Amino acid sequence: MKLEELGLSLLFDYYGDLLTEKQRTCFDLYYNQDLSLSEIAQEAGISRQGVHDSLSRAEAALRTMEAKTGAAARDTQCRQAMNRIRLAARKLLEHPDPQANALALEILEAADTMKE
Repeated sequence: MKLEELGLSLLFDYYGDLLTEKQRTCFDLYYNQDLSLSEIAQEAGISRQGVHDSLSRAEAALRTMEAKTGAAARDTQCRQAMNRIRLAARKLLEHPDPQANALALEILEAADTMKE
């Protein structure tokens, strides 16, 4: 899967419920089920051009929603920060000081309580 397609799939996970049913169906069949435009058109009973237009509108809507809210980008940044915190805490566990070990365990415990 191309990087852009992966990004669109991530946006679909966040904002897919805000699309129309037709847009959701076309998007899912094209990006998640890997069907061609022709296969989707046949299954949905619309033209190939109709599928293309629906996908284009869905992609534009997903990008617009992300541009306005930034929820997916913020979540990605939080996940990356949490991974760095966990890594630093695990390194701190290797420190011979018992107080450092206790702090590391406390950090890891707090990190584990955060929703993934």
